[in-house]
Amino acid sequence: MSIEWSRSLATGLEWQDNQHKELFKRISSLIDAMNVGLGREEVGRLFKFLDEYFVVHFNAEDEAMMKYNFPGGPFHMAEHRRFQQDVELIREECNGNITTGTVIKVQRLVVDWLINHIGGIDKALGEYILRIEKKAAFDAAHQDQSNATSPKNLS
Repeated sequence: MSIEWSRSLATGLEWQDNQHKELFKRISSLIDAMNVGLGREEVGRLFKFLDEYFVVHFNAEDEAMMKYNFPGGPFHMAEHRRFQQDVELIREECNGNITTGTVIKVQRLVVDWLINHIGGIDKALGEYILRIEKKAAFDAAHQDQSNATSPKNLS
């Protein structure tokens, strides 16, 4: 049993959805590896991936929240930091000795994150940004139309 990204989790922001899809792919690899007794090796790879993911993905979301003045930004950013801390606690617990218990903890933590964080506050962020971008495009189009019909442009 693997876990797959679905359109119901799409935020509408291509960069964000692509990064989420990659995270789904990685956790699916962990689940598949667990099913054949190779979860320990895959958790090590997942830890390395998450180190990079935290920097790239969380920074991109944090920057987007600041750029668009997302009202839920402080909470959302705090959730990112909490998730990083949770992963780090598990990594420290296993201290290089990845057990079946470690594999299960990582799998549960990441699956919970995928469903609750991406399906909840990331979707809200995507909807918020798309609304702002749509309004800006609408305003710009009307401004262009207004300029084209203004008296100084009719002569």
